[in-house]
Amino acid sequence: MSTNLARTQDATAREVRQRLEQERQTRASQLAVLEQAAGRAPQGWAEESDHTRMDNLRQSLAEIDAALQRLRDGTYGGCEGCGKAIPEGRLEILPYVRFCVKCQARAGRPGR
Repeated sequence: MSTNLARTQDATAREVRQRLEQERQTRASQLAVLEQAAGRAPQGWAEESDHTRMDNLRQSLAEIDAALQRLRDGTYGGCEGCGKAIPEGRLEILPYVRFCVKCQARAGRPGR
């Protein structure tokens, strides 16, 4: 591998890591705010939608953590279904996505 290619790959990996860490920080902050608000509400008064949002944020955090692990393992960007590369545009939109569109649809998985 040429030195320039290795530098480009390292820079790309750094950018992806920074983006994932920023996404993680944002979602963790949102979750903390919701958990605080739910904790202050009288017993049983927290909105069902708040619990759904908290569950969704926890799921996103788990997906982001898994993507960071794939980045460390060197498997980031590969579809867990077919093994092919996930298109860059898809990773731009959802940097923590695990499947290509085809595999996602085939199994009826949600967008993550």
